[in-house]
Amino acid sequence: MKVAVLGAGAIGAYVGAALHRAGADVHLVARGPHLAAMRRDGVRVASPRGDFTARVHATDDPADIGPVDHVFLGLKATSYAACGPLIEPLLHARTSVIAAQNGIPWWYFHGHGGPHDGHRLDSVDPRGAVSAVLAPERAIGCVVYAATELAAPGVVRHLEGTRFSIGEPDRSVSARCVEFSDAMKAGGLKCPVEPDLRADIWIKLLGNISFNPISALARATMRQMCLHGGTRRVIGIMMTETLEVAAALGCRPDISVERRLAGAERVGDHRTSTLQDLERGKPLELDVLLAAVVELAGITGVEVPTLRTVHALSDLLAHGMRRDAA
Repeated sequence: MKVAVLGAGAIGAYVGAALHRAGADVHLVARGPHLAAMRRDGVRVASPRGDFTARVHATDDPADIGPVDHVFLGLKATSYAACGPLIEPLLHARTSVIAAQNGIPWWYFHGHGGPHDGHRLDSVDPRGAVSAVLAPERAIGCVVYAATELAAPGVVRHLEGTRFSIGEPDRSVSARCVEFSDAMKAGGLKCPVEPDLRADIWIKLLGNISFNPISALARATMRQMCLHGGTRRVIGIMMTETLEVAAALGCRPDISVERRLAGAERVGDHRTSTLQDLERGKPLELDVLLAAVVELAGITGVEVPTLRTVHALSDLLAHGMRRDAA
């Protein structure tokens, strides 16, 4: 099995290192000092489960790799529409694209069934720009329940979690999903093939849609947001509105708002990825987390006043960052 990791940052390099340990033919696409370190020393993983080094082929030119069986996509969703020149050399007729993406994916309504089957969301696939590069029929969904960070170029610190749930948009248990799942498991990771991955998407989204934008607006950690009474109530309302949108689409995740809040509080003084991006001056990945659900609320007729308010405020923040960068 030949795999390319496009966007081999903390999560991508961790997955690539695990697949390499399983005997897969793995190739990492990265750039800058991180690429130089991986070329020189391999991917060095520091983990409570045991440290290891994987000497994996790494490059900044996908043409050096050629067509592969699976592309594990570790890019931010904001980069998907522009990744055509990078991903094209990696594709053959049956190549799958496994997108480790938070939020609502561009393929959400592909194979969905019902009245919205095939619908395109402008917030995540504007004018079809993402679908033109990443054909929905190639997509395998992936929900990441692992936390990693780059401790230094070429050094991945694994903090917690090893589960990468995957699934086909049409809910089938395909041979390509089973093949990738088996390789991930052989590399020491959990990778269940879920018949309905959309439930996992909504469960993870409950936290991302609320904590991520609020953390950027308030410059607050998970613990700080949970312990502030007013903010905790706002987050609870956002989660409730999100579950109502999911239900309107026929998806009813088996989780309560209080359970989700309690789990977030236990995380402690963690800074969300959106807050980290804000502090580094990077684009905020809020369209797939928040704007998409507001758009879905409009499609389904669900009232989401709190989501709309937080979306307006965080969108203003994102616009200001883009203006300052320009």
